[in-house]
Amino acid sequence: MKTRTIFLLFPAIFFLQFLFAQDIHTLEEKLDKLFLETMKKENLHQGVFSLEFKALNFQKSWAYGEFASGQKVEKDSPFHSASLGKTFTAVTIAKMVEEGKLSFEDPMYRFLPDSLTQGLHVLDGKDWTREITIAHLLQHRSGLSDYFEDQPYQGENMLTIAFEEPNKFWEPIELLDFYLGRFQAQFVPGTNYHYTDTEYLLLGLIIEELEQKPLHEVFLDRIFSPLGMMNTSMHLRSEPIEKPSTPMMEIYFGDLEVSQMISLSSDWAGGGLQSTSKDILIFIKALFEGKLIQKETLEEMQHWTPASKGTYYGFGLMKWNLKELFPLLPKLTLIGHSGFTGSYMYFCPELDAYLAGTFNQSEFQKGSVEFLIKVLMEPKDTRTKS
Repeated sequence: MKTRTIFLLFPAIFFLQFLFAQDIHTLEEKLDKLFLETMKKENLHQGVFSLEFKALNFQKSWAYGEFASGQKVEKDSPFHSASLGKTFTAVTIAKMVEEGKLSFEDPMYRFLPDSLTQGLHVLDGKDWTREITIAHLLQHRSGLSDYFEDQPYQGENMLTIAFEEPNKFWEPIELLDFYLGRFQAQFVPGTNYHYTDTEYLLLGLIIEELEQKPLHEVFLDRIFSPLGMMNTSMHLRSEPIEKPSTPMMEIYFGDLEVSQMISLSSDWAGGGLQSTSKDILIFIKALFEGKLIQKETLEEMQHWTPASKGTYYGFGLMKWNLKELFPLLPKLTLIGHSGFTGSYMYFCPELDAYLAGTFNQSEFQKGSVEFLIKVLMEPKDTRTKS
């Protein structure tokens, strides 16, 4: 009787496996179509995308476009990660917290010379610099302005200067001098939220001060090499462990291609990395699977402060609550980071899914999140219609 039952189970198991394979095949077809339609509809030049639905045992990468030379963009083509680099800086700080080298609540000034921080945060005649903590810097709650996009009280911001002086290579200390000579504080530390690269410039300087080596070497020793991120480096400052198969993908600001601008060096600890979608996926998975920092530390990094409707910011991490963005969307969250160039890396805990890539178009930052929402909707749609 038992033997007969087992034999009867074989066809049922085979049939279920067949249905699952068909379901995955349908999902893959839908994602192929979605990625291609997004690239063509939005008239985007280049894009790469890597996805892993762990619960479905599904993983795939996509690539679209070609270089000005005519060379095809490949799945492992490197791209400028922009603000995804903030998470790398935050994780490095978190690892140093675990080692007892500093704490999230330590005042920033303890780790930098007075000559670098004097008069950094002055508001209504009072100097608040010594009130800024490491946590404030990580979570954009310091009150400092953004040297990239905020309006200075004199001169131009870095976004303008970078185009005016495209061949200028920026050292971190020069960036801090640039800030000190042009910008004023916006609010008392810890009382509000304002996204600013200035804080991550300071965090990078703190890391270098404590480690006594350049930031790109710290990233290599602590993250790239241990995780096997073979094609990741700090743009214009270091080389990856292995040479990528193609040049860095081209970056577009409107119709202007800017990837060859040396002034991209002005984005340093706040987002100066060059990587691939595969490597970025390795990083974001390692972070949420406990291979980089302890679970308790990761939870501390996810103490959220409101940023805008449906969005929150932790310590170098963004969170999107989809249902808050639009009530008809499902109760899903995206945790990770986006970049100015349309780059992204996210984890969706409800679906156990990881997503990484770029559209390499500054105007497509919002569009990249809309694309990811559509991606996350596909498994549900597939199960409903199959």
